[in-house]
Amino acid sequence: MRPVLHTDLITAASALLTVPRGQRWRAARDLVMQADAADRYRQRTGKAHADWGNGTLMAAALARGVAPERRPDDPDYAEALILVLEALRIWRLRKRLRREGRLGPLRFSAPEMMPGGDAAGESRPA
Repeated sequence: MRPVLHTDLITAASALLTVPRGQRWRAARDLVMQADAADRYRQRTGKAHADWGNGTLMAAALARGVAPERRPDDPDYAEALILVLEALRIWRLRKRLRREGRLGPLRFSAPEMMPGGDAAGESRPA
């Protein structure tokens, strides 16, 4: 995934606001994995991914559609932002553990994300 900027976080959180509350954690993980997959696609082909963009979190979020930005003190928006940050933290941790050989290959959270991908079956962290 390309470097994450403030605007990536805002756009991703705004995209999560379009998703029902019970599905936002999965959507946050999917956004991060889609941005990463799009960046790898871009590096391999020199082109943006048709569905997920150029490898930025913002491009992946915009592909889903976003709600109007809300104030930081809005509880729904704050929760969505926290979910995005937590999804990024876990993605980075898993990436580091894989690099160190302490974790197997990345398993995608939705079968449709990659050909042959399988469901990760992970729940939201405590």
